[in-house]
Amino acid sequence: MDLAALNAVATAMVQPGKGILAADESTGTIKKRFDAIGVENTEDNRRDYRELMFRADAMKDHISGVILFEETLYQDAADGTPLVEVINASGAIPGIKVDKGATKMAGFPGETVTKGLDGLSKRLRAYRERGARFAKWRGVIEIADGVPTWTCIKSNAHALARYARICQQEQIVPIVEPEVLMDGPHDINRCDEVTRMVLQAVFNELFEQRVALEGIVLKPNMIISGKGSVRQATVDEVAERTIAALKATVPSAVPGIAYLSGGQTDEQATAHLDAMNRIGGFPWKMTFSYGRALQAAPQRIWGGDNANAAKAQAAFAHRARLNGLASLGQYDASMETEAA
Repeated sequence: MDLAALNAVATAMVQPGKGILAADESTGTIKKRFDAIGVENTEDNRRDYRELMFRADAMKDHISGVILFEETLYQDAADGTPLVEVINASGAIPGIKVDKGATKMAGFPGETVTKGLDGLSKRLRAYRERGARFAKWRGVIEIADGVPTWTCIKSNAHALARYARICQQEQIVPIVEPEVLMDGPHDINRCDEVTRMVLQAVFNELFEQRVALEGIVLKPNMIISGKGSVRQATVDEVAERTIAALKATVPSAVPGIAYLSGGQTDEQATAHLDAMNRIGGFPWKMTFSYGRALQAAPQRIWGGDNANAAKAQAAFAHRARLNGLASLGQYDASMETEAA
């Protein structure tokens, strides 16, 4: 394992003013997105939509890396150029989602564990040969009555750590993504409690699996009220609680934290990231790894018609620029109404 090389990639992924585009929706997930805008879920449509983002000027200025679904990693652009080459030309780093999704945990109703370790080394070698330099694995933790159990937390943390170790063995930077879902009526205190338990378990397992923390990127949820909570925490409260929880659980050797948006609105995800960076006082770079919070507007504008590509790229650029500014603590809500 070349730790210096892994650290260089991880550091580039969280460089100031840039963040990671999560464009790794599975075929089933992107079908839901396309159904919402009346677009047929064909291979060409998936390619055309993602290509318009990868060719946007905003990639050069605000995007450090792109998480791809396996299909996209091997796809060529409309002109025959491999999409990984289009991403590389923008200065961003191609990455790949490698987990096989969450499966129900036998004996633990309402809980899941992520699968995909079988054959992972072989897949990673092929992905690296194609141009991927980092990977992503998502562990899903739900909050409900009696949930999560410690068994569920530990099972997901162990899988994340095994995945991370295998990635580093194959000279791939692992994004470690333990997501505590914001679905449900729980308040911010419960989210805080569960997130701390999850992060502590994850880093214990990473240590036991001999994962070099200097060669990972952490992709956690923010400490936020559940969607159904009667009291929604303020932007400043989310920022303060999130920083406090991560300071208590995440070692300073980790180069950076790229937050998931987790169902927040575009504006919420940007405002929360900005507030954290304004507070400062933490040892890691803090940036974004957003999917819907970057893509919702351009997807709607594109609508399956490539004649709308330029307008969709402008909408993507607008959100990418605002999130880039938020990663520097330089965002202001008044920027939301500026022309894209």
